[in-house]
Amino acid sequence: MQQLKNMRVIVSGGGTGGHIFPAVAIANAIKEAAPAAEILFVGAKGRMEMEKVPAAGYPIMGLWISGLQRRLTIDNLSFPFKVVFSFLKARQIIREFKPDMAIGTGGYASWPTLSAAAKKGIPTFIQEQNSFPGITNKKLAKRAKLIFVAYNGMEKYFPADKLRLFGNPIRHDIAGNNISRNEASAFFGLDAAKKTLLIVGGSLGALTINESISEGLKLFADNNIQVLWQTGKSYAGKAAAAVISASGAKQVTLPFISRMDLAYAAADFIVSRAGAIAISEICAVGKPCILVPSPNVAEDHQTKNAMALAEKNAALVVSDQRARNELADEIIKLAADESLKLKLKTNISKLAHKNAAAEIAAEILKTVRTKH
Repeated sequence: MQQLKNMRVIVSGGGTGGHIFPAVAIANAIKEAAPAAEILFVGAKGRMEMEKVPAAGYPIMGLWISGLQRRLTIDNLSFPFKVVFSFLKARQIIREFKPDMAIGTGGYASWPTLSAAAKKGIPTFIQEQNSFPGITNKKLAKRAKLIFVAYNGMEKYFPADKLRLFGNPIRHDIAGNNISRNEASAFFGLDAAKKTLLIVGGSLGALTINESISEGLKLFADNNIQVLWQTGKSYAGKAAAAVISASGAKQVTLPFISRMDLAYAAADFIVSRAGAIAISEICAVGKPCILVPSPNVAEDHQTKNAMALAEKNAALVVSDQRARNELADEIIKLAADESLKLKLKTNISKLAHKNAAAEIAAEILKTVRTKH
């Protein structure tokens, strides 16, 4: 039987925080169960995992891989070469590292990495965050030992006997957040006595949300609402300029918030995209929220994610199309309605899966040990 102390694990997932954070959460849970386990990440060169994974304390190797664009570009011309080189590199990594398992959470690098592992007879596992699976996980499902999902009905896309419904793994510091509001507010320079709106449009930002917030800054100030706003790098300058022109309550803008545990603790309510991991984290912290689903995703799955909460009176939803005209007003209404905030908080807390990472890690380790 495989001994936990000798375990060698490859984890691959990236491109966005929605793939990276579950990957790190699973890796952390494996380390908790098997502290001596050696974990290596494999990501895509130039993508955010190459920065975020080392920041989480894990080594990472990069593959020269990217997605295929829908229009004719230079990147598309190089795509076949990227695929060949990434598969060769992945085979080399597998051969040299000799993992006992490979875990994928989606993203470009997962495809060659887990494919190479499976061809070597190494057990592979995938974790799908959304109600509609990504292309990478669809490709990898046939050879995967187990497929961890967060939504019912996923047998439409994956073999039913491989499915495990455990919810989405979220960062441990968020799942076990016990930071006081005063401490969190002080960290960002906010006033703990004032209502605080947290805005997160995903790790890369969301243009519709950003523009809607920019238009509403004066209104928020007039209603004594302070803002903690993750803008994404591309909108950071515009957001800073918009804040300068607004007056009144405190407005804090950051391109990226690394301490989301503190951001959630400081917030009274949240505006967010409806990505699966964002929703899972909001459920875990139990905060009232307004979701603005991105329309630029496969099968409009963010709208499905958001409506699943709205139907349980666990979130408010404003469509991307209506956001520029309606989001600021909806924020003001929610800020003033204590009864509604309490109802949303109570209902969204019921949907939390705080132990998903630990449960996924335990199931993976049990499966691998049984095979040896």
